[in-house]
Amino acid sequence: MQPRRYIIVTPVRNEEAHLRETIKSVAAQTIRPARWVIVNDGSDDATGQIADEAAKMFDWIRVVHRADRGFRRSGGGVVETFYDGFKLVENEPWDYLAKLDGDLSFAPDYFEKCFQQFEADPKLGIGGGEICVKLDGVIEVESKGDPAFHVRGATKIYRQACWQGIGGLLPEAGWDTYDEVKANMLGWKTRTFDGLQIVHHRETGGADGTWKNWVKNGRANYIVGYHPLFMFFKCVRRLFERPYIVVAAGLWYGFVTGYFSGKPQHQEPDVIRYLRREQLRRLMFKSSIWAAK
Repeated sequence: MQPRRYIIVTPVRNEEAHLRETIKSVAAQTIRPARWVIVNDGSDDATGQIADEAAKMFDWIRVVHRADRGFRRSGGGVVETFYDGFKLVENEPWDYLAKLDGDLSFAPDYFEKCFQQFEADPKLGIGGGEICVKLDGVIEVESKGDPAFHVRGATKIYRQACWQGIGGLLPEAGWDTYDEVKANMLGWKTRTFDGLQIVHHRETGGADGTWKNWVKNGRANYIVGYHPLFMFFKCVRRLFERPYIVVAAGLWYGFVTGYFSGKPQHQEPDVIRYLRREQLRRLMFKSSIWAAK
């Protein structure tokens, strides 16, 4: 496989405990990025200092420091932070763009193996590895969701043509579902790479708390335009996930209250129609974007 030119953008806030591991992992890659922009989103710990130290060691790392807004803003805040970094490199040549969190570690051939997946399938537009956690010294895959369709927001790699087609990221909660829905609508494939593991050193949603995290996810499902019937059955299924009841209740509360929040759903009716049609097809056990690809 010919080396591919790729760019990484990493939004971080208060990641001093984990950022060094991510830097070590990226620096050890068999195919290094052409550019890596680390965006310090107003951290009040040593995150910014760690990023600056890395930039002094590697000339392909750049650091952006954002002012502290005084609170952590999930969803849209992550996308805003991402774009503050992306605008520094958007005019540079690249084949792939990676949105990578700053609390991850992975094998030296992680990106090489990801690119092998893209090279094997010209219609693959968005991909990424399996997000795992280490529990009692054992690495276990976190809840996969739907790996035949969904790629976790912590590690997303976009093929350039797909990125241009979807028009970038939605600056709202649900951005990491909307991008995949629109990509599939445009004829691209999106999937998680089975067996290609990436360790997440902080539990997903850990910064927000369990209840707040699931309410946030439910609100994101509302914004993206989930069909209410599909959402209902999704919540029923989640009743049997730990922590029991909390996950399902948080999702349903976040979704239903979205209708009374004054927050609009995403204003691309064709994308919402496509998503809801695919969701109804899945409920009827017909082929859909959730089918194995």
